[in-house]
Amino acid sequence: MTLINNKYYAIGKRKTSVANVTLIKGNGTFFVNKKRFSEYFSGISEEFHNINLPFLIANLSNEYNTNISVKGGGISGQLSAIRLGIAKAVCLIKKDYRPLLKKNNLLRRDDRIKERRKYGLKKARKASQYSKR
Repeated sequence: MTLINNKYYAIGKRKTSVANVTLIKGNGTFFVNKKRFSEYFSGISEEFHNINLPFLIANLSNEYNTNISVKGGGISGQLSAIRLGIAKAVCLIKKDYRPLLKKNNLLRRDDRIKERRKYGLKKARKASQYSKR
């Protein structure tokens, strides 16, 4: 989380997804991996409200251009990582936004990831059936 040349920069993570978020003063354009949000996440435009929630809580709608570089994971993990990154970047704009975002659980990192497979088992915990005789 840093401020570089009037750019607010933060990182959000979820599962195996990592989102690098950059906020620049502007008119509210939203780019994910150099594509518009609706192009990158085609078919799930209703999730834009969920992603835009940190801006709505801080009353910063259409004031910052958002450039996001996201990689890894699936759609759900990427969307959650983006939301966390935006919330962290909004906290850098003004310290007064932090309690509002914390109250709405937007600054909480969900650390649940897939458990690794152990040797001798079929999956992470699934073993072959035990036979007594």
